[in-house]
Amino acid sequence: QVQLVESGGGLVQAGGSLRLSCAASGRTLSNYAMGWFRQAPGKEREFVAAISWRSGATKYADSVKGRVTISRDNAKNTVYLQMNSLKPEDTAVYYCAADSHPFNIVPRTSGYDYWGQGIQVTVSS
Repeated sequence: QVQLVESGGGLVQAGGSLRLSCAASGRTLSNYAMGWFRQAPGKEREFVAAISWRSGATKYADSVKGRVTISRDNAKNTVYLQMNSLKPEDTAVYYCAADSHPFNIVPRTSGYDYWGQGIQVTVSS
């Protein structure tokens, strides 16, 4: 089993940047594909980005493509989400998740086995 802990959220003005981190313990993330999701108040949890730890392949939601980069650090067993040019509509609780199929890049919540507790990102206009 893997435990995931997000950090790096907070309040930022529109146009600003944040880098979210997701630190894993319990298992090495080389056995997983990793995803970031977000959930705004009153909305369903939606896919943001995913990375295959083995291949490095990535996938992004259209709403964030070009503004967001997902990356991994093998030594730190951590996955990152660099978010630039943030917009008020990016405001949400952000979750990282692990998929035990390391070559998958699945843009659906049902594809993931483990979840972090979530972290708030608020973008002011």
